[in-house]
Amino acid sequence: MSPRRVLDKPGATGNLLTGLPARPSLPATPLPISPAEMQARGWEQPDVVFVTGDAYVDHPSFAMAILGRVLEAAGYRVAILAQPDWRSADPWRRFGRPRLFYAISAGNMDSMINHYTANRKVRNDDAYSPGGRIGMRPDRATLAYCQRAREAYKNVPVITGAVEASLRRLAHYDYWSDKVRRSILLDCKADLLVFGMGEEGILEIARRLDGGEGARDLRDLRGVAFALGASEEPPDDALLLPSFEEVRDDKRAFAEATRTIHNETNPYNARRLAQRHGQQTVVCNRPALPISGASMDRVYGLPYTRRPHPSYTEPIPAFEMIKDSVTIMRGCFGGCTFCSITTHQGRIIQSRSKKSIVGELRALAGDPQFKGTVSDIGGPTANMYTMKCTKPDVEAICRRQSCVHPKVCKLLGTDHGPLIELMREARDIPGVKKVLVASGIRMDLARRSPTYMRELTRHHVGGHLKVAPEHTDTEVLDRMRKPSGDDFEAFSTAFDTESRRAGKKQYIIPYFIASHPGSDLDAMIDLALFLKRTGYRPDQVQDFIPAPFDVATAMYHTGIDPFSRKPVFVAKHLRDRKLQRALMQFFKPENYFEVRKALVQAGRPDLIGHGCDALIPATPPREALARRRADANASFGGEYVHRIDGEQRKGSKKQSRNTAAGGYRPQRKSASSVGPKQKKGPGTKPGPTKR
Repeated sequence: MSPRRVLDKPGATGNLLTGLPARPSLPATPLPISPAEMQARGWEQPDVVFVTGDAYVDHPSFAMAILGRVLEAAGYRVAILAQPDWRSADPWRRFGRPRLFYAISAGNMDSMINHYTANRKVRNDDAYSPGGRIGMRPDRATLAYCQRAREAYKNVPVITGAVEASLRRLAHYDYWSDKVRRSILLDCKADLLVFGMGEEGILEIARRLDGGEGARDLRDLRGVAFALGASEEPPDDALLLPSFEEVRDDKRAFAEATRTIHNETNPYNARRLAQRHGQQTVVCNRPALPISGASMDRVYGLPYTRRPHPSYTEPIPAFEMIKDSVTIMRGCFGGCTFCSITTHQGRIIQSRSKKSIVGELRALAGDPQFKGTVSDIGGPTANMYTMKCTKPDVEAICRRQSCVHPKVCKLLGTDHGPLIELMREARDIPGVKKVLVASGIRMDLARRSPTYMRELTRHHVGGHLKVAPEHTDTEVLDRMRKPSGDDFEAFSTAFDTESRRAGKKQYIIPYFIASHPGSDLDAMIDLALFLKRTGYRPDQVQDFIPAPFDVATAMYHTGIDPFSRKPVFVAKHLRDRKLQRALMQFFKPENYFEVRKALVQAGRPDLIGHGCDALIPATPPREALARRRADANASFGGEYVHRIDGEQRKGSKKQSRNTAAGGYRPQRKSASSVGPKQKKGPGTKPGPTKR
């Protein structure tokens, strides 16, 4: 039985992963996804069945690959149940009874964000499925997968984790039903929920279950949440949050709960949290400690095939995007209110060694299918590698939500030297022709290092560099915890200057968000004027989606900033969000009437006409009239419920491309809207969700 560990000092990390073999002798073959593959390995029974909503890709950018390989390297037998048919428990019995537990994951994304756009319309594709097909996982996949695991075999522990479970572990606002939902633990009935990054957690769970302990004995682990029975009292050391009933009925209580939860995210000083849900209580232990650099090296040095399972005959879009990328770090101290990365991966940067990264790059260069271009070396951000607080004693008590907002902390080490050294060595590897940086650049940090800017522009930009200023309005940027608009303009100037010095024509592609809390029509008009003045024309529109657990989501739901406690303007109606999207693409003729309506509504008719500042002409272009006629004649029959191929709409003879027998919720009598009743109509298709 593994000893229980208490590691609370700054800089201390768990050592389970460092015990894994540094250079494993295991063959680089995929983990089994069928009984035949399991039997070919000589297994009679798996120790762990890993259930995932994504297609199985054995690449370290996919969670099921990392966690499966970590368990395998520790000596456990892991079978992968990828995108199972959730309408019966039969697939959960495919490998027989797991000896230790089921590990349940909805996939790399929350299933609702994976399925629906910001205006609650069904997405046309799923990047994590073969051929980009939709309908390969249910809505709220964690619930269905855990319930089927319970049905398949009694008394087998069910452990859930990944982004969907992690961000829904306490009472949370759900955008798609427009209501506050209770902890996912109470609906999925899992024994434990592992939140955050799960390598050490899943390995410790396996070892202790293997040692004879039961699931209830594991409630002392860091980074886990669990539900108490009606007769159990919350631990004495737990900080009691407003109850589910309070946050459901009182928006101020919801905002206060959000504030408390996010103040308890530093693993060195966070307290255990408890939240009552009727007669039950959900307990969240303190977050897991960040893993060490040596542990990162072990995890990423395991024998991945770096390919989808060979049984797939169609490309998997997410894999095609990242197949030639290399992860160099995890975590983000930016703390953007609309982003879940800091919440899930932590604020403390965890970096691999240069030796480990270069070793992976050399192996990639030796792959016969490699074309010579590394598509990205980065992580959640491209330029936080090895950066950390220079005062561990201060870090141990710090509750600051962002190390770079409202300004860069004076204690933050921002040296780009190790990253520059890595970039130089990476591009000199034989067989590597180009090393691109495609992860988001933190512009306020990049400008602190002229050498980094020079290296970036001369060697690591493939003609275009994507950055995310997000907005131009000062108040909106403050709500986002992003730098001021001046920061983006200064970065753009520095980028253009260095590109010219390098003799290259290179361009910045900025990403902006519409309808973020705090953004009204005036703010979006200012953004539109900025876009016109600078000549930027966004091809895609990022529309704010309130993801569970995020601070910006609390603003959207309550109209209150949880930290300042001040009221925040929120564009909630789909018609208002449509106007903000149109303003960001004011130059498109088909958006003419929406832009005109927005300008008139905001009292800015001066921007209609032929003046140098005008956003649209006084008379509608021919394309705008044609679009309006087409919209008027169209039948507004877009689907608002995510279904799969085969199902017919009730009472309709027309077959939908997004339908199938049973749907995602076969127990429902009708396929009504997943959210509040909306007036059906055409909408602009937003671009892919950021991060």
